[in-house]
Order: sequence, then C-alpha cells, then structure tokens
Amino acid sequence: MGSIELNSVEKWFGEVQVIKGIDLKIEEGEFVVFVGPSGCGKSTLLRMIGGLEDISRGSLLINGDDVTDNPPSKRGLTMVFQSYALYPHLTVAENMGFSLKVAGVSKGEIAERVGKAAEVLKLEPYLERKPKDLSGGQRQRVAIGRSIVRDPTAFLFDEPLSNLDAALRVEMRYEIAKLHQSLNRTMIYVTHDQVEAMTLADRIVVLEFGKIAQVGTPRELYERPANLFVAQFIGSPKMNVIPCTVSGDQFQLENGGGGPFDRTGTATMLGIRPEHISVVEPGSGHSDGKVEVVEYLGADMFVIVDCGFEEKVTVRLGGDTQIKAGAQIGLYFAPEKLQFFDAAGQTISPR
Repeated sequence: MGSIELNSVEKWFGEVQVIKGIDLKIEEGEFVVFVGPSGCGKSTLLRMIGGLEDISRGSLLINGDDVTDNPPSKRGLTMVFQSYALYPHLTVAENMGFSLKVAGVSKGEIAERVGKAAEVLKLEPYLERKPKDLSGGQRQRVAIGRSIVRDPTAFLFDEPLSNLDAALRVEMRYEIAKLHQSLNRTMIYVTHDQVEAMTLADRIVVLEFGKIAQVGTPRELYERPANLFVAQFIGSPKMNVIPCTVSGDQFQLENGGGGPFDRTGTATMLGIRPEHISVVEPGSGHSDGKVEVVEYLGADMFVIVDCGFEEKVTVRLGGDTQIKAGAQIGLYFAPEKLQFFDAAGQTISPR
C-alpha cells in the first residue's frame, strides 16, 4: 500500500500563507512530480507530506489513515535530498545499513537488505568503498539505497539530481525510472527541471504561488494546458504567445495574418508550440519576420524570429534545414495546434 491524500492542506509561516488549500490524491505505485518556479511551494509541500514541516490546516492521509500529527518516523516514508548526506568514514554498505543498525535490526537482515538494494542499484562492486571514492552519480545511488533498505511505503525525492552535471542527470533519470518500475512503489518527486518531470512522471502537479495550477499526465499538460501559466511552463522551448483579437469567427494577429476562430469565448492571446510552425515564403503564412538567431543542436535547430510582436517567435526545425540569420521568412501556424487564451490567461475550449 502507498496511497497518499491531501485534503485542503495549508501552510502558514506567521502571517504568510505559502500553501493555499491543496487537494490531491496520489494512488498506490504512482510516480507524481511536483514542478513550478522557485518559491511556488513544491519543496514545502513535500516536506509537509514527509513530516518535516507541520501542516497548519487540513489533513494528510496515508493508506487511509490520518497521519497529520504523526512524526516523520511514524509515517512509513523516506526522503532523498539533493545533498547526499553520507557518512564519510563509513563504507557504502555501512551507509546504506546505518538506519537499520540504529533501529536494532540484526546483522544478518541488514546484510540481506543492503545486498538486495545494491543489486537493484548496481552497487555491488562498491560496497566496501568510502564515499570519497565514488562519483556523484554513485553517491546519489547510495543515498537512494539507504532509503530502499528501509522498505518504505513511499519515496519522497527533493531535487535529488540538482548537484549532478548534465550527463549524470540523464543517467540518474534513467536509474530512477528503472527503480520505480522494479519496486512499484509510490514516489513523489520535486524538481524545477521540466525535462525530469516529463520523462519520469505518471502525473505532474504544476504549482503556482502555493496553489495547484493543473494536474495531469505529461501529454495532457503539454497538449491541453489549462491556462497560460501551464502552457508556457511546460515545454522547452516554451510555447510562443502572441497577442490577437477576435472578430466574429476570425482571429487576427498583431502585425500579422489571421484565420478561423472556433472557440467558445473571446481570445486575447494565441499560443503555438515551436514545432508546430512551418517556414514558408514571405506573405504566404500567418506572419512574416526576420531571422535574428539560429541555434543549431544537431537533430534540431531553433530559429528565433522577429515578427514585430512584443516577444520573438521561436521555431523548431530539423537540424538539416538551411537557414541563416538575417533571412526574411514567413511563418505558418498549424491551425489544429493553435491554443487560445482569454484576458485572465485561461484556455478557451473549442466549440
């Protein structure tokens, strides 16, 4: 069992409210990722689940039991932080089994649990090494192994890959994904990195100023964002947002073209993902512009275009595209991929 339920959860620091009434149900075995900008409350919410921060109002249920006032040791959870917090004088095996030793578990059982965790994490060759003899990725695996041996109800990860370089982050994402598949345990993961969120999560919880902006699968958030905040936060490069007006059943861009408008409200902004824009001859698309910057990334190429809008337009093209800075081009927006937002930033649904 590993279900976790938050009911109208709030957190106050004096007169300042940082978590503003969170309702969320996390199913057994689910991998849920909390994302959002710095200061949105994602780490605070995780610490409240773990018992490291008190819940000011509301309730927390684990497997149906109210644990709101329980200390961390009584919740059956374990946390992995961005700091490895390993004992430098202990070996890998001793670090992984330390909490069991303190709890009075027998040496035989400790060795068995450590061995199983080491097998899952591919740490068997390093069990007799000290932390100073390990790479950053190996140290993080030891920290995760220390949690596995406790056989927790759920794992809580607080930005565990923040201290790793780009290559190790990719490797550890893969390791954590495999870990979830092999253990089939509930995992809650906090990150500011949307790539981690998109690649790891069963569901993503997007937080904005202490509130939930949207909950959904990575595909749902990417293709059907509930509002402008989610639309621009999820996706890299972010969604292009262009001011527009609506007249009858047509939309019109500032300094550009327009097209059919089949929505239920009045739009003030149009959104289009970089990969849903095609380069055409000037005058034959939705807007014309001048190429300012070309970013070549191998398989992809990002073209930054000045179309006279408040913000530049980013276009994602294949890496073999031949285009240079200074070129005058036209941009065509795939009509079926257009998103529209009202003055409050809420997504306008199709009729």
